Amino acid sequence: QLSCLLKMVILHGIPEDLDSYPKDLLLLLSPSDYAATGSCSQYFNNIGRANLDVLPRESPQRKQLLLEALACLKIPGTQINEENAEILGRLVCDLGGEYIRSSGGNLLKHLSQCESFLPDQEEAIRSIISSGNTTFGPPASWSAFTLRELSDFIPVFDHSILKEIPK
Repeated sequence: QLSCLLKMVILHGIPEDLDSYPKDLLLLLSPSDYAATGSCSQYFNNIGRANLDVLPRESPQRKQLLLEALACLKIPGTQINEENAEILGRLVCDLGGEYIRSSGGNLLKHLSQCESFLPDQEEAIRSIISSGNTTFGPPASWSAFTLRELSDFIPVFDHSILKEIPK
């Protein structure tokens, strides 16, 4: 349905008001198609708010979107700052464990919106959380409030984290 809608929308060229269309539609465009109406960072800001699940998780299109987003934002290594994480939006869910580790607590808020995690992502999240180098501090200092804040990550916690949490 999205492919069909996109064909109708761009039948006579890329419309100026492309941002007013559903964000999911932009998933089927490339940043170069969008360039006529805005910047690549604006494009990825919109993509980050789209329902990425329209594309299968490990699909070539979704991997390509992430690669293009990292290139657009000129992210040289594996460290993502808060501003870029905000632009990436739901695309952070596709970042590998090395990005999560390098970025530390910067990505936790954004990762909490992910439906599920791959094993290397889970390992990286555990590593960051157990290090205590986040705004939440070490697990030994957590309260019930902290656990509510981290509730999306509880399924990722292993025994070494759980045993540190005060009763």
